[in-house]
Amino acid sequence: MAPVLRKLLYVEAVINYKKSSFLSEKEKEKKVVWDGDKKKDDERLRLVVKRRKDWRCVDWCCWLIGYICTAWWLLLFLYNTLPSHYLQLPVEPPGLKLKKEGLRELHPVVFVPGIVTGGLELWEGRPCAHGLFRKRVWGGSFTEIFKRPLCWLEHMSLDNETGLDPPGIRVRPVPGLVAADYFGPGYFVWAVLIENLAHIGYEGKNMHMTSYDWRLSFQNTEVRDQSLSRLKSKIELMVRTNGHKVVVVPHSMGVLYFLHFIKWVEAPTPMGGGGGPHWCHNHIKAVMNIGPAFLGVPKALSGIFSAEAKDIAFARAMAPYVLDSDILGLQTLGHIMRVSRTWDSIMSLLPKGGETIWGDLDWSPEEGYCCNSLKDCSKAYVNQQSGSGNSSNGKLDATRNEKVHYGRIISFGKLSSQLPSSILERPDSKVVLFGLNSPTGRNSSCGGEVWTEYHEMSKESIRAVAEGKAYTSGNIVDLLRFVAPRLMRRADSQFSHGIADDLDHPTYNHYRYWSNPLETKLPNAPEMEMYCLYGVGIPTERSYVYKDSPSDKCSIPFKIDSGASGGGGCLKGGVYLVDGDESVPVLSAGFMCAKGWRGKNRFNPEGMPTHVREYRHLPPTNLLEGRGMQSGAHVDIMGNVALIEDIMRVAAGATGRDIGGDRIYSQILQFSERINLPL
Repeated sequence: MAPVLRKLLYVEAVINYKKSSFLSEKEKEKKVVWDGDKKKDDERLRLVVKRRKDWRCVDWCCWLIGYICTAWWLLLFLYNTLPSHYLQLPVEPPGLKLKKEGLRELHPVVFVPGIVTGGLELWEGRPCAHGLFRKRVWGGSFTEIFKRPLCWLEHMSLDNETGLDPPGIRVRPVPGLVAADYFGPGYFVWAVLIENLAHIGYEGKNMHMTSYDWRLSFQNTEVRDQSLSRLKSKIELMVRTNGHKVVVVPHSMGVLYFLHFIKWVEAPTPMGGGGGPHWCHNHIKAVMNIGPAFLGVPKALSGIFSAEAKDIAFARAMAPYVLDSDILGLQTLGHIMRVSRTWDSIMSLLPKGGETIWGDLDWSPEEGYCCNSLKDCSKAYVNQQSGSGNSSNGKLDATRNEKVHYGRIISFGKLSSQLPSSILERPDSKVVLFGLNSPTGRNSSCGGEVWTEYHEMSKESIRAVAEGKAYTSGNIVDLLRFVAPRLMRRADSQFSHGIADDLDHPTYNHYRYWSNPLETKLPNAPEMEMYCLYGVGIPTERSYVYKDSPSDKCSIPFKIDSGASGGGGCLKGGVYLVDGDESVPVLSAGFMCAKGWRGKNRFNPEGMPTHVREYRHLPPTNLLEGRGMQSGAHVDIMGNVALIEDIMRVAAGATGRDIGGDRIYSQILQFSERINLPL
C-alpha cells in the first residue's frame, strides 16, 4: 500500500508543481508537501524541475517545426486554390504572349551552361560509391554529400598532376536538356527558358544543351570526351536539317567555353576542329551571352586563395568554429579548397587584362562609383556633372570624395587597402617564392589532415606574403603560384590572362589563349551578332580585405576580414563592392561589347555588331513570386521575363536593332572610357 500511496503523492506533486510554475520559490515550497520529510521532498522537487528544464528546449523545437510545416502547407494550399489575379502574378508566360504576336520557331537554339550548373554522373568509382552507377553525383538531390561525404569529395576531385580522371574513377557529364534544366529540386536554371521556347514550337530537334564536364580545362574536354567535336557536329546537323543558322546562348563560364570553341572550330587539326575561317559565318546567327564573365571575376580569386566568398565569409564570422574546424571529421573549407583546386576550369575565371583593365594601387576604372541607392547615386552624379560641391545629403559628398582603391584586389588589413601607394610595402615575389621549399614547412605534422598546399609553406613565408601588403591583378598570379603551385602549373599550360600586343603573332594560335577575348580575334563573320546580356543593380564582389586566420597550423592561414567595413559604404564584411549581378561586375560583363569589340578594331576585324542589354534587378514583389521575374541576379536572371523575350525574338529572326539595340542602366560606358586599351 505504501508504494501506491507514494506514487500517488508523486503524481499529485507534479500536478501541483505545474499549477504553481509561476509562483515564487517560497510559495512553491509551501505548495509542494509530500510526506513531511523535507530532505526527500527537496530532492524530488529538484528532479521534477530538472526534468522540466531538460524537455523545455525539445518542446520549443517541436512546436516551431509544427508551426513552420503548418504555415507552409497553408501557403501551398492558398497558392494552388486562389485565382492568379489575387496573387498579382502574370496570367501567361512570355512564350504564350509572343505566340499570340505571331512568333514561331526559326533558328535552332544551342545552350551552353556555365560552371557547376551542369549535371555529372558516375560511370566508375571506388567501392565506397557502390550503387551509384549512372546516378548523379552533382546537380541533383545532393543526398550523397550527407550519406558519404568523404567518398563524394573523392569522386568529385580530379588528378592533381594531369587535371583528368584519377585512376579508377570516371565521372561524366549528363547528356540532353535535363543536364542543366534544374540544378536541384525546384531550383531552375534553363528550365524556364526551355519551356517558353517550347510555346512557340521549339522541341528536341531544334534545341540542344551542350554537355561538357565543367571541372576540366576547356581543351581537356576535347581530349577526354571529344566535347568540342560533338558540339561542332551537333551544330552542323541542326543547320543542315533546319535550314537556318543557330542562335547560341551561353551562360557565365559557358561564355568563355564557347569563345574557346569559336577559335577551336576554325583552327586546323589536330589542335583544332578544322572547320576553316568561314565556319562561324556559315553556322552561327548570334551569340547571346548571359551573365558573361569575359574578363573574369574576382570571386574566383578568393575561392582559390581561401575557399571563400562574401557569403561564406559572413557565415564563417557568425559561426567561427563550424567551417574552420572538424564537423563529423570533415574540415569543411579545407576540403572545399582541396577539391576545387583540382578543377582547372576555375582558372579561366581569373581576372584578365592585368592593371590595364582592373586598375593598379592608385587607379581603377570604377573609382568614384557610388555605393548608395540608385536614387542617391543619380543625385551625386548630377551634382558631379554640375560642378556643385554641396548636396542636400552630406553623406553623398563624403561618399563621392572618398577614394576606394578597387585595383588592390587583395589587401592584408584594411589599412593596406587605403594607404597611399608611396608608403605601402610592395610584395617582393623573390622573397615570397623563397619560402615555398623552406625546410620549416608546416606539412610535417599534419598527418592525415586535409591537404591544401598551405601545409608546405613556412610560417616565415606566410608572414612575408601577408603583412601589410596589397596585390593588384598585375602580381596576383605570382601570389597564386606561391599558394597553389600545382594548380598554377596546370593552369599556365591551359589558360592565359594577359593582353596581346600582336594578335597575328603565331604564339596566339595556341589553345591556352582562345578563351581570353584580349588575346584572340572574333571570327570572320560580319553578319554574326554578339550580345552581352546581364543584370545590374546588385552589390558585387570586386576586391577583398584579408587577415590572418588564428586556426591551427594545418588549416588555411588567411581569411576575409568580415569585420572590415567603411569605404563610403563600398566595404562591407571585408569585401569592396561595385555594380553587377552579384557574381560578375559590370566591367567584366559589359566592357567587350561596349568598347573592346565595338566597331572594326584589332579584336573585331570584321566589325561584327555588338549589343549591350542590361536588366535592372528588381526583387520579387511577394513571397509567392519565388526568385523573381525581373531579377538581375547571376542565375535568377534566367527567369527574367525581359531577357526571355529578347532571346525568343532573336531566335525567331529578329536582330539586335529590331529589339532596340543597347539598353544600359549602369556606368559601363564611363568605366570603359577610362580604360586605355589600344584598339
